[in-house]
Amino acid sequence: MTAFVYALLAAFANVIGGMAVARSARRGLRFINGCIAFGAGFMLAVAFLGMLPTAFAQNGPTAAAYVLAGYLLVHLTQHTLIPHFHFGEETHHLNRVVSTSALIGLLLHTFFDGVAIASGVAVSPELGALLFVAIFLHKLPEGVTITSIQIAGGFGRGKAVAGAALLGIATVAGVLLTDTVAFLAVRGLSLSAGVTIYVAASNLVPEFQQKSARGLPVLFFLGTAAYVVAAKLLAIAGLN
Repeated sequence: MTAFVYALLAAFANVIGGMAVARSARRGLRFINGCIAFGAGFMLAVAFLGMLPTAFAQNGPTAAAYVLAGYLLVHLTQHTLIPHFHFGEETHHLNRVVSTSALIGLLLHTFFDGVAIASGVAVSPELGALLFVAIFLHKLPEGVTITSIQIAGGFGRGKAVAGAALLGIATVAGVLLTDTVAFLAVRGLSLSAGVTIYVAASNLVPEFQQKSARGLPVLFFLGTAAYVVAAKLLAIAGLN
């Protein structure tokens, strides 16, 4: 499957998460909350076991600087330049400046989702598929996050879901630009590894840790195990 198709499917997940909030689909939202924990485990595993070794093989020791740069860039846009927000449904009233700035902050992160997909597919179909799964899993709660923030900021439900769609468009743009911009083609995997680690460790893990549901920590470890199993199955399939 091509990186562009992966990006379109990931973008669709943003919209699904947004529509779950707009329609107050409580059962769907509970499922998406589970995706936060499971996706965090899967994302950390794919970052440390899949992305980092490949990034260092591609870029050598300089990959470390770009991984750190990706991590710091997301922290700058999500927690320094704009007010802090959390992943998951926002239930408190916000002003429009805060909700708009949250959208802007998430756009950079979702752009690098696309960079990660394109960079992974360029390395191997197996890595591309694993990165797509990791990104798809957190795209659902990401859609919930931005749509609920937009609604809390006073935007109508239609415009709020449109905000989730914008995040998906940013991911598609990340794929397209990685294929055309030489810097992203060479350094994109290292940068997006830092972004992936940040999203998993600094956004998703704290979000499920503060919830009382006992099954969420189990889902986190299951997400990590699922990556290992999926990677082995894809490696076996690639040999046939």
